[in-house]
Amino acid sequence: MKAVVVSEPGGPEKLQLVELPDPVPGNAEIAIEIHASALNRADLLQRRGLYPPPPGTTDILGLECSGVVSALGPGCTGALQLGERVMVLLAGGGYAERVVVPEALAMKVPSGLSFQAAAAIPEAFLTAREAMLVSGTLGANESVLIHAAAGGVGSAAVQMAKAIGARVFATAGGATKCAWARKLGADVVIDYKSQDFAEVIRAETAGRGVDVILDFVGASYADQHGACLAARGRHVLIGVMGGAQATINLARMMHKRQSLIGIVMRTRSTQEKIELTRAFSRTHLPLFADGRLKPMVDSVFALSDVARAHEHMEANQNLGKIVLRVRNLAE
Repeated sequence: MKAVVVSEPGGPEKLQLVELPDPVPGNAEIAIEIHASALNRADLLQRRGLYPPPPGTTDILGLECSGVVSALGPGCTGALQLGERVMVLLAGGGYAERVVVPEALAMKVPSGLSFQAAAAIPEAFLTAREAMLVSGTLGANESVLIHAAAGGVGSAAVQMAKAIGARVFATAGGATKCAWARKLGADVVIDYKSQDFAEVIRAETAGRGVDVILDFVGASYADQHGACLAARGRHVLIGVMGGAQATINLARMMHKRQSLIGIVMRTRSTQEKIELTRAFSRTHLPLFADGRLKPMVDSVFALSDVARAHEHMEANQNLGKIVLRVRNLAE
């Protein structure tokens, strides 16, 4: 099979399309013929040598994919049939023509969605659900600040928050991205390039603040987050693009009974991933079938153009997910 590996840590030019043996499914595993995958910020970090895969995980990049079941290992339950359209959250291996995963991790692709649209779902929507609704326990009639609302996880979180009736504050960079976030349903959109989001939130909430913060940034926003998080608010950290070391006001956090929660998806055990996949399939997968949730695809690149896809993500101009087309087959 063809697969993308990193020859050595560095820029997009270090990505190589090579031939590797096809993986074979073991007990209770399925093989998936991949039709599409999608990019994540973690892929860029791994390419630079800053985010190695968990022990025992393939070095092939790619944290999600969609395709068809091409082989069933011994011990499969029969829940999936050969040729069935599936999508899956991966610890690695999505930038390839074939991958092997536990049967219980695969989700059926909702009817009406292309493989390319389906590939944009697993990492973004499962992460958004786990961070905002499970760890952050966001409820109807509460408020949430979602950073990077024009990205994959951010755009998924905006939709999911609106689906439960929450008030959404969203940040994005520049007029185009802000307008796009507003069309997604965000109630208040803040251009972080020209506005102080903490000041806007304090004004819009009469000083109360938001109930949940979905934070991809980390250290550089620490003071502003402390200033705009409500009493009993939940600050959920899912990225440290702005630094990992911060000074925070613990006395304020204690006085206001706030929580700081960190989450990561990739290093979770297989059983944990199975449980969150099942929960997502039960609570949110039906919302794609009726259009209440939509995977947002910015652009599609051929697998052979993976370096250009990485350059596009690093330019930070994408609206939604960047997808890799692995096979040129009819959808």
